[in-house]
Amino acid sequence: MKAHTAETQATVTPAKALEFLKEGNQRFIKNLRANRDLLEQVNATKDGQFPFAVILSCIDSRTSAELIFDQGLGDIFSARVAGNVINEDILGSMEYSCKVAGSKLIVVLGHSKCGAVTSACKGAKMGNITALLSKMQDSIGEVNREKPNADASSPEFVEAVAHHNVIHTMDEILKRSSVLKEMFDAGEIGIAGAYYNVDSGEVEFIKEVLHD
Repeated sequence: MKAHTAETQATVTPAKALEFLKEGNQRFIKNLRANRDLLEQVNATKDGQFPFAVILSCIDSRTSAELIFDQGLGDIFSARVAGNVINEDILGSMEYSCKVAGSKLIVVLGHSKCGAVTSACKGAKMGNITALLSKMQDSIGEVNREKPNADASSPEFVEAVAHHNVIHTMDEILKRSSVLKEMFDAGEIGIAGAYYNVDSGEVEFIKEVLHD
């Protein structure tokens, strides 16, 4: 499998970009990785890169986007932060990915058994972690309203918050970045929310807002 070029990237629609990722995850869970020469891709991308998507995922060691979507060098931009939350640096990275480098799809990737989400639900506070976990308070509050009698430390509550956090982050991206919102409204990019199961390796796409 060859690295993407300016020509192949230009032919990718948001829907096609999503299809690439879904196909890649199916290869991953079946242990059927695409046949690619990584050294050849090093040489092919030495003068430029043309990724078709940018993926925001957690720093969790089990959630490497390149691995779970079976992508090679030059295929995707990967932004990682605990709890897959959004901040100005992540937004700027996404704006660069899409507006400057031509990516067609933004994916927010949450995952099961997330330590950051668990810590946020338990109200953990320590150093700079406190400010990071505070970015999940909107999702915790929403799940509290939906499940007023639930135990905030229960696995069910944590999973509900993790799912809500994916959707909330998607909304925040378009709310806080006029650059990405303009591209989205023009049909130049799409956005999707996904959830990785650390038990099975499977990615479930829980929300897709795409343009052909």
